[in-house]
Amino acid sequence: MANYHYDEAGNMAAYFLISVLVIILLPVTLSSLSSVSSKSPELDSGCQCTPCLQRRADVRRRLRGSLLTPKFTRKTLLIIAGWVAVAFLSFKVGHAELENKVYNPFEILGISTGATEKEIKSHFKKLSRVYHPDKVKATINQTAEDIANHFVDITKAYKSLTDETIRRNWELFGHPDGRQEISMGIALPKWIIEGKNNIWVLGVYGILFGGALPTLVGRWWFGNRQKTKDGINAKTAAAFFKALTDTSGMNEVIGALGKAYRWETTWASSTVGLEELEKQIDDKMGNQWREVKELVAPGGKCEGTEQRALVLLYAHFLRLKISDEALKQEQAKLLLQAPMLLNALLGISAARSWLSPSLMVMRLHAYVMQALLPGKTVAPQAQLPGFDGHVDVSEGKDLASFISRLEDEGDIRITEARKAVEGWSRLDVVDMSFKVIGERLVTPSSIVFLLIKLRLRQPLQGDAPSSVAEKPAKAIREEKEKDEKFLNSRKDAEDIEEGAPAWAHAPHWPGLRKPGWWLVLADDKSNRIVVPPLKISDVPASSPGKERDYRCYKLQFQAPPNVGLFTWKVYLVSDTLVGEESCRDISLKIDDISALNAEEQTAEDEISDPEEDTLAGQMAAMRGGAVKRTLAPEGSEDESSTDEEEQDGADSSDSE
Repeated sequence: MANYHYDEAGNMAAYFLISVLVIILLPVTLSSLSSVSSKSPELDSGCQCTPCLQRRADVRRRLRGSLLTPKFTRKTLLIIAGWVAVAFLSFKVGHAELENKVYNPFEILGISTGATEKEIKSHFKKLSRVYHPDKVKATINQTAEDIANHFVDITKAYKSLTDETIRRNWELFGHPDGRQEISMGIALPKWIIEGKNNIWVLGVYGILFGGALPTLVGRWWFGNRQKTKDGINAKTAAAFFKALTDTSGMNEVIGALGKAYRWETTWASSTVGLEELEKQIDDKMGNQWREVKELVAPGGKCEGTEQRALVLLYAHFLRLKISDEALKQEQAKLLLQAPMLLNALLGISAARSWLSPSLMVMRLHAYVMQALLPGKTVAPQAQLPGFDGHVDVSEGKDLASFISRLEDEGDIRITEARKAVEGWSRLDVVDMSFKVIGERLVTPSSIVFLLIKLRLRQPLQGDAPSSVAEKPAKAIREEKEKDEKFLNSRKDAEDIEEGAPAWAHAPHWPGLRKPGWWLVLADDKSNRIVVPPLKISDVPASSPGKERDYRCYKLQFQAPPNVGLFTWKVYLVSDTLVGEESCRDISLKIDDISALNAEEQTAEDEISDPEEDTLAGQMAAMRGGAVKRTLAPEGSEDESSTDEEEQDGADSSDSE
């Protein structure tokens, strides 16, 4: 018969909790450690100017923390608390007394398992003289009952090893008294099921399963419903949709971005230093500042979250110094959130195939990165260390000439300026063309690929060969084979050897930034985007000694259904450097299918027509459609000819 009892000491419950905690904590801890090791970026590569190095050092301190102020996230604290609980429960279990102990008479007598019967009797006599109740004096922590029970245990252990009946009971049932009740422990403290605590236990269950659990599920469900696939609030997406038109300019895009922060972030109640910042912005911008506020809030009544966001955003554009540390942290949070919002805004504009607002959103990325006032023509020199947005545009856009002039003048800013230019990312287009897999011509409604080959070149670096046609015939043939293999793959970018990320020159950006570009195929005459923009990154640097020092990217789309010549433009817009943008004309000629030779047309017909011995071929034949005939095997032709000869012989014999 089983005897059930509750866990009065809490040992079994501790075992249960340790098992559950370890099962949860072990994979979570391992995944966290692996993610930390994989997310720790290499910060030594990229722009080597002093402002960029200082900025990356600040980012490193913010990500890793320091010895005195370590970086702890909520997840890290929960993991640490979980392992502390495991350690405490393990300590408790390790020092707990065992209730269900295996009966071992040798252990009770204190002799080895290999002792003979004579040695057992001799040892029992010694123990009897020492532990007999008549010879033991009770101490403060002992009672007469404890002394008697101890002697009874010694006697039972002795008889278990000497008496045949008792020894058989011990060997069969594990106890000298024979079969014992099976003790089944329940890993719950007894006070949980006591009648006087029922109301409290039911109350806790009701709060957990009737209140907390539905609240968590509801917050998760409705929180997901409020977010779009781009990770922004649904109200923000609706505001973006209403704010953009096909003719929207830079101010309208900034206004839409300013509205988004109403739903995308929470602000501190303190406004220390905000009014002073807005006053400085108003003094520098004048009417332009009031126009921006008018776009965000009609009537110029821009207040609350929109005003706070616009002030911090334009303080960044104008490179104004913020003394309040809390306000500076708010500005960094706002700026780090801006790329996600701009990507969502670009997605809405590109989905409606609007070229002009899409280009404005792309260009705004670079203005945010470099802390320059959007919409204003800016010379590339304004992005160099020691220069600001007031650099004269008439000085030219040639950075190599600008660096040479600074050297000739002995300008003290030349060292940092040269370091920044050496880390400058300027895109070089090696080649671009339209391709159709397996075809030499582009026919109506065919699947077309825009294949473009790109590499990076520093402004101080001389022009490199940009045409693959200058290579030997064998090299060109190998290049074409690699291009065909890439076109047949599902990837948008060709696989290359990955190295350490080269961080872009962005001394005013509060985070890390890799140089990137948008590839856009558009028809500027109709202000329409032909294919949704493709974001490209990890472009290799130019290396003249390398066989293939560029990377291939592709855009896939369906050719127009009509024959003709289509003149489009290919835009390559940088998301990190203002003005690093290229625009090239490209023409797509759509030929009629009759321009293909007879073999190509026959191949297409054979592919399109089903075979006559298939189910599709039989259905097509019943409808009167064209089918591809199946040639009979040679063996069947021989058999049929033999059958015909035999039939002719039979006919001739009958006639005779």
